[in-house]
Amino acid sequence: MKILVVDDSGFARRALIKLLNEQLEGWEIIDTGDGKQAVPLFKQHKPDLVFLDLTMPEVRGEEILEEIRTFDKKSIIIVVSADIQLKTRENVIALGANYMVNKPINAEKIAQALTNVMC
Repeated sequence: MKILVVDDSGFARRALIKLLNEQLEGWEIIDTGDGKQAVPLFKQHKPDLVFLDLTMPEVRGEEILEEIRTFDKKSIIIVVSADIQLKTRENVIALGANYMVNKPINAEKIAQALTNVMC
């Protein structure tokens, strides 16, 4: 199984990868801090699960989400964002996200997200 982590913050990306490694054994994790690389990496690796930040320079997470959903409807996409507005949550779900986690992330939030999407 493969996971793609997309977040321009190196700190946030490393923290999420650490939490994922603690909770999911044997998963291959691919990551990028460049939103422009997200879709090409997705197409190359065909991950089962994606963790996607919204606020990134050059290409926003919503654009990445929308593009992925044009050719892949089945992969699980979890948005991770500091934006806690209800409108943002509704928008990303409408675009095809399976779940949204608010930053800052922690083990409990990741476990809850994984439980919700893996059932």
